[in-house]
Amino acid sequence: MSVAKREYKRITTKTLVDMKKNGEKIAMLTAYDYSMAKIVDNAGIDVILVGDSASNVMAGHETTLPITLDQMIYHAASVVRAVERCLVVVDLPFGSYQSDPKEALRSSIRIMKESGAHAVKLEGGKEIKESIKRILNAGIPVMGHLGLTPQSIYKFGTYTVRAKEEEEANRLISDALMLEKIGCFAVVLEKVPAVLAKKVAEQISIPVIVIGAGGDVDGQVLVIHDMIGMTHEFNPRFLRRYLNLYNDMTNAFVQYSKDVKEGDFPNEKEQY
Repeated sequence: MSVAKREYKRITTKTLVDMKKNGEKIAMLTAYDYSMAKIVDNAGIDVILVGDSASNVMAGHETTLPITLDQMIYHAASVVRAVERCLVVVDLPFGSYQSDPKEALRSSIRIMKESGAHAVKLEGGKEIKESIKRILNAGIPVMGHLGLTPQSIYKFGTYTVRAKEEEEANRLISDALMLEKIGCFAVVLEKVPAVLAKKVAEQISIPVIVIGAGGDVDGQVLVIHDMIGMTHEFNPRFLRRYLNLYNDMTNAFVQYSKDVKEGDFPNEKEQY
């Protein structure tokens, strides 16, 4: 059972580990720009993920693959300028770390130096172990990501739930234990069975933050455009919409256009 969230002046990687020890749930949301990040930070969210999902919700791509390292740095720097409390974690985009550990380190250094972010996130397990170790050895905090890994979508061929079979589930547990052992401060599990996510959270001492993997874990993450209802056509089972901004914004824009065309805006009080 979770306990009430304490007040933390600044969230760090150590804070998250302490939150797990204390039974405090971790709230993580994505953000990609200054204005949105400022609202998220002021709301008391613990972690902002500058996700490669920017490729989808900001740039309109079908997958996360097209976004570049330069673009991720741009989004991350915009977010960091807004933040006073949140821990800011940045996705290493596809092609910036898979080729070799040296490339992974160079990409991570660029993110940390040019954006001011606090940590990076990589998708994968033992196949990228050496890359993660090299990044960690440079003093850069790493968040892991297992289960459904969107950068590998063409390998999987589908966005359906991962690790439903025993072999893949055991491999995921092994990878999670490995990520903890080499020094990652947390791991994201995406779209895996809730029973498996709970098992992982019980077996490792670092926080397990999930999307679409149940509540018996240490924290949750959602894409902000989904949870506030801007991406109205996306309706997975795990998504709870806290707002319906698509309808609200559409209505506002329609009303604005009507007011302009009918001469109602601006009125006498709305001019100099």
